[in-house]
Amino acid sequence: MWWLVLPVFGVTQVTLVTPLASEDYRSITKQFLDSWYCLDRPQQDGCWEKSGEETMSVTMRETMNEATSQAMSETGEGTNRRERANRDGFNWGTAIAMGLFHVGAVAALFFFTWPAFFAAIFLWWVSGSLGIGMSYHRLLTHRGYRTPKWVEYFLTWCATLALEGGPIFWVATHRIHHQFSDDEGDPHSPIDGKWWSHMGWILMGKSMHHDTTTLGRYVPDLTKDKVHVWLTKYHWTSNIVLGVILFAIGGLPWLLWGVFARVVVGLHSTWMVNSVTHLWGTRRFATKDLSTNNLLVALVTFGEGWHNNHHAHPVSARHGLKWYEIDMNWYGIWALKKLGLARHVYKVDLDRLPPKPALTRDVKAAVLAPAAGND
Repeated sequence: MWWLVLPVFGVTQVTLVTPLASEDYRSITKQFLDSWYCLDRPQQDGCWEKSGEETMSVTMRETMNEATSQAMSETGEGTNRRERANRDGFNWGTAIAMGLFHVGAVAALFFFTWPAFFAAIFLWWVSGSLGIGMSYHRLLTHRGYRTPKWVEYFLTWCATLALEGGPIFWVATHRIHHQFSDDEGDPHSPIDGKWWSHMGWILMGKSMHHDTTTLGRYVPDLTKDKVHVWLTKYHWTSNIVLGVILFAIGGLPWLLWGVFARVVVGLHSTWMVNSVTHLWGTRRFATKDLSTNNLLVALVTFGEGWHNNHHAHPVSARHGLKWYEIDMNWYGIWALKKLGLARHVYKVDLDRLPPKPALTRDVKAAVLAPAAGND
């Protein structure tokens, strides 16, 4: 599962449907994902379409820490991630595979044709927007909206084209990051270095290879789904099939641009969410991490660069909260809703949120300090 890489997340005020006492993370995750926010309603405790259970409003970080700190301490999953990676050593297989894809991407420059280029652009949108942004991230990880199962499976298949790993491992790593964002245990924080947050965490250690216990704790909803299990096991086959089709249509130029160049651009775009948006950008919300909003990253990731917005409201299917914050992934979800293929879509209405003082966090010192207010 060497291609696994993911965007990063943060903290929000949420309404969680579960009593915390004597409950483990498996039950919290299941109940949380079985609940949803409502479309076009004010943010309120009664917005959950779930009844008969206790509700409480807490930050997601506090909830996860309370529920899993003991288990994570016992397994070592949540501490000293980089030290453990250095001990586990260099991932030569991952490095060689990535190197070959980068060689193929450079070779594509010498086989340029406009049809191949436009085919790559289209497939970049399919894999990066329909796949990573709309499926792996906003649908499977956060359940910001729901779709019929056949739509969910199709979008997930599109995500496998990005070569960022199968859905189970992608979502598990992301949820682990979600718990420890920019703290010890975060798989890819710039606290451990800019290069580390971009791709060093993939080349070192075992951040992308989780044991059965970890998977059961973080993604019980997906490990029980036979289709997602199959897509995770055989996620690499989609690009083999696509490569054969592209070569049959347009020869080597279509193969190099539609697979190699497109995958490399998509990978670095996703990695920029992990690195760039935690280093440079603007902050609208007070989150306990380094997240920022970055226009450039938003453009190359179809909307994932509005990262501070997302850290503040991770369940929201909409990340671009202002009209000028371009969010292609949200436009796709909106289109699915209009077609009757998406329901229970949660989005944040910025005008209805109470004003909050913003916080900034110094990357080197890793401390919280007051900054400017909301925009």
